Amino acid sequence: MTYHRLIRRARKTVLWAALTAALTAGVLTGTATTSQAATQGPCDIYSAGGTPCVAAHSTTRALYGSYGGALYQVKRSTDGATRDIGVLSAGGYANAAAQDDFCAGSSCVITVIYDQSGKGNHLTQAPAGGAAGGPDNLANAVEAPVTVAGHKAYGVYVAPGTGYRNNHTNGIAVGDQPEGMYAVLDGTHYNGGCCFDYGNAETSSNDTGNGHMEAVYFGNIKVWGYGTGNGPWVMADLENGLFSGVNTRFNANDPSVSDRFLTAIVKGAPNQWAIRAGNAQAAGLSTYYSGVRPNASGYNPMHKEGAIILGIGGDNSKGSAGTFYEGVMTSGYPSDSTENAVQANIAAAGYSSAATGTGTLTPGSRVSLRATTACCTGDYLTHDDADDKVAISAVSSSSSSALKADATWVVRAGLANSSCLTFESVDKSGQFLRHYNYALHLSADDGGSLFAQDATFCPTAGNSGTGTSLRSMNYPTKYLRHYNFVVYVASNGGSNAWDSSASWAADTSWLVAQPWS
Repeated sequence: MTYHRLIRRARKTVLWAALTAALTAGVLTGTATTSQAATQGPCDIYSAGGTPCVAAHSTTRALYGSYGGALYQVKRSTDGATRDIGVLSAGGYANAAAQDDFCAGSSCVITVIYDQSGKGNHLTQAPAGGAAGGPDNLANAVEAPVTVAGHKAYGVYVAPGTGYRNNHTNGIAVGDQPEGMYAVLDGTHYNGGCCFDYGNAETSSNDTGNGHMEAVYFGNIKVWGYGTGNGPWVMADLENGLFSGVNTRFNANDPSVSDRFLTAIVKGAPNQWAIRAGNAQAAGLSTYYSGVRPNASGYNPMHKEGAIILGIGGDNSKGSAGTFYEGVMTSGYPSDSTENAVQANIAAAGYSSAATGTGTLTPGSRVSLRATTACCTGDYLTHDDADDKVAISAVSSSSSSALKADATWVVRAGLANSSCLTFESVDKSGQFLRHYNYALHLSADDGGSLFAQDATFCPTAGNSGTGTSLRSMNYPTKYLRHYNFVVYVASNGGSNAWDSSASWAADTSWLVAQPWS
């Protein structure tokens, strides 16, 4: 190495150390600002560290300080029209108002998640694969609302059966080439299905053997590797195995995580790989594993193929659930210091799920719904922790915190019509009110259009002249009604007991109250 090259390397090292320190200090001292997050993106940091992004996906913000293009595309159900959703300004946050305007009175799905790296590694609807048919479902565009630096945005809500893929990529690691990746996820939305992944997979959508994948996995399946507690865990999907560590199934250093927003990292190089993770709302990462490759055929050296997947396994296994906000893949094995600086940038971006209001039927608000019938004015719409049934229960200031949470709902834009409403449980994230056989239940989205319709209710003036009534979208003569303390969708007169005309108007009228929790 020449003297001049030594000087350049030393100068770069000093500048990089200063950048890392400045980013970290901004978060730790509370001085990080929106402008900082908007002018310095994760991919700028990776590039400065010598491991540039080769794929950069987000529906919430730009991942480069200079990026001013589209983040994703939505498709409207009523006419099949599409619209690209971009950023409010270069390096900034998603223009969620453009989506809300376009999807008003209809439902929308996310059809494309654009690659910001310039390499064209966009994610679209996953095709059929060896494990399951396809094409996969597309994510409902309104199902994962979030705020970033105070700006409204939407994540990618993956219900079972939902998946995105690109089998024809540019610049993604193949064979034993080094790479890194991170994903910012909802740490409370997961299941034990296979496999909620983001990362490198087979180009044929089939299982082609050990070591043909390298992806971030998040969930609580225990068929392969696992960590402490009951999960969920951050692990690596290396194909034919979810690895929490090297050779044993159990890694005591891989903890169950519970952060509402989670940064999950997997990186790999020749006979070296690592799992790291941390709370995406705070600076700092923990290393759950760093060491040699698994001592089994196919994993050393690796045989990566370079496709990109989101929400599914390499062979299109699609029984998983999760929510994705942003993620990247890099060329080269990032240093821990680079990743620490990226984590500081993510924390500075200001992810939040805080309610935007209370006591109103505005998406993002928290509410409790009180019965108005004379018998039951101290009763509120509640779900039962022991099962999925929905009823009305007496709630007061002296009630337990658990009951108060059961009686509190987050108002969401309607899954089947964004001009109507859907209600999400405040204490069971990812579970929604829906009717099934006329009775109300609390259920996780199964990814189907019927669920979206069953979970969508349109507010009208109270049928009794008091409060608000909530009309079923797919049964427009039926309204949310309590009958013998159980809640149904009911008509004013009909063959079912809960369709009785007696007190129907009052039973279908609800007072939108301040939230109990």
